[in-house]
Amino acid sequence: MANINENYEEDERESCSANGQKVKKKNIIRHILLAIFSSIMAFPFLWMVVSALKTKDEIFITPLKFFPAVPQWKNFIDAWNSTPFGLYIFNSAFTSLVIVAIQVINSAMIAYAITQLKFKGKKILFGIVMGTYMLPAAATYLPSYVILSKFNLIDTLTGIIISNAVSVFGIFLIRQAFLQIKKEMIEAAMIDGASHWKILWQIMFPLTKSSFTTFSLISFVSNYNNYLWPSLIIKDPSKYLITIGLRQFFIQQGAYGIKWPQVMAASTFTILPLLILFFIAQKWFMSGIADSGVKG
Repeated sequence: MANINENYEEDERESCSANGQKVKKKNIIRHILLAIFSSIMAFPFLWMVVSALKTKDEIFITPLKFFPAVPQWKNFIDAWNSTPFGLYIFNSAFTSLVIVAIQVINSAMIAYAITQLKFKGKKILFGIVMGTYMLPAAATYLPSYVILSKFNLIDTLTGIIISNAVSVFGIFLIRQAFLQIKKEMIEAAMIDGASHWKILWQIMFPLTKSSFTTFSLISFVSNYNNYLWPSLIIKDPSKYLITIGLRQFFIQQGAYGIKWPQVMAASTFTILPLLILFFIAQKWFMSGIADSGVKG
């Protein structure tokens, strides 16, 4: 009997050891694949930063040499001083923050109405809202331009903000997060006399904070990088967004690529706000992607 038990325990140890080795191999393979894909994704950014530290000859004559012989830090200074990038970054950051704030508020209110209120045509309303998401953005440019022109909002930052005040993606994302909140919790709050406004911002918002953070980051990056629509309605250089300013720098100062080191330097410091923002909020961003806002 003792021999049988010893053999059984030995088999268990061997089985656990074999399973452990399989898990380790899978983890090693997974990390290797992640490292490869991460390197591929990060390479364009690294190439841009390294090119900003090169001379023009090092970029064109010796393109296979990845690192510069002597880092040319003055390329960043020359690019910054040649164009008011500080103003352009401020315009983009300001409009993006205001747009995100408006989108968060109206997306939360619409999502709350769709998930918590009872009224006729609720499903039809949600279907219409989601149907607009299928429209290409370019199809809305002409009617939006006409509307803004009637309100004298062409060539203004206010026009950019108002024309981007609603996000269908935000409505959908927040709605999905709200659907995961237990109805018993909302009913208990209503029994206690809580108003819809209080339920939305003091109960539902804290429970779905990671989804709001995820949407805010995605919206901010999207609006910060927006080029085509702002370029159609903004003509005053003092109101240029960073995307328009970078384009103008490439055409005028960069002379269509003659000053590639300065162009790469300008491209590098224009995306720094996005990198800083992501590193600060990456914890909440990943949490929102993983659980859609609510756990349990």
